[in-house]
Amino acid sequence: MTKRPASDETKLPLWAGPDDLTTYGENTWCPGCGNFAILNAAKSAIRSLEEEGVGRERVVMTAGIGQHAKIFDYLGLSGIYSLHGRAVAVAQGMKLANPDMKVIAFVGDGDTMGEGLAHLMFAAKRNSDITVVMHDNGVYALTTGQRSPLSPEGYKGPSTPHGNTEPPLNPLVLALEAGATFVARGYSGDISGLAELITDGVRHRGFSFIDVLQPCVTFNNRYSEYNELAKPMTESPLPFDEALALARVRETLPLGVFYRGERGSAEELLARGRNPVVDHGCREDRLAAVRKLLIGSTRPGT
Repeated sequence: MTKRPASDETKLPLWAGPDDLTTYGENTWCPGCGNFAILNAAKSAIRSLEEEGVGRERVVMTAGIGQHAKIFDYLGLSGIYSLHGRAVAVAQGMKLANPDMKVIAFVGDGDTMGEGLAHLMFAAKRNSDITVVMHDNGVYALTTGQRSPLSPEGYKGPSTPHGNTEPPLNPLVLALEAGATFVARGYSGDISGLAELITDGVRHRGFSFIDVLQPCVTFNNRYSEYNELAKPMTESPLPFDEALALARVRETLPLGVFYRGERGSAEELLARGRNPVVDHGCREDRLAAVRKLLIGSTRPGT
């Protein structure tokens, strides 16, 4: 992070940048990268939430490893920088630790649809009350464009010089089948629409998954294709079976909320209204509870 000029010492906090949600971290995304749009959409969503009474001190973030994860350095929110494929697991831990927080996990298609796929699926299955924003550029861009689990067939990169021979996974179908209660698709070419999706996802009580079409201008530039095929849905959200059928369509790229369902979140069911941050005994009470547990679990005569 680049330190701000000394002349600004008394004007802004150390992390603050050109606006109150931008840091002074040096931005190293390529000009034209779709990540810029996701960053701006996220800032817009946070401001919308603030207008609704959800202050940014209640919004925390995490990210994996990849070009997507640099958003952690550029967005002025508190959070934890995670490991490759582990952002969803970290987000669940953050939510369990303090259920009052709104947790956003920014992830890439490479780390989350590959190494981190099990974390995503089980977070959806248990309906963890977190929002997962997936930067979907179809490549491992940080390591110069190797194919990812979402690369299209025929994609040529360092790991597939003769063309990718595997069909891509379908992230929307995976999220729906796993049990996600909010499933949406956005596009970095539609910042206002994406901001609304992120805001809506954070509002939702349960697991929110937003697949964001995000062209990589250097290794997988699909702006022309997305500009032609990505259109807002005419009806949204849909009943589950209709949402699943639409998610399987490859000829077009509908944008919007495919499905919204209601069921108890993992944190509600586990915590039963308690918040570990505030609902805990004093140190002496906690030690007494541990002693009672240890004594009660000891076999007679030992």
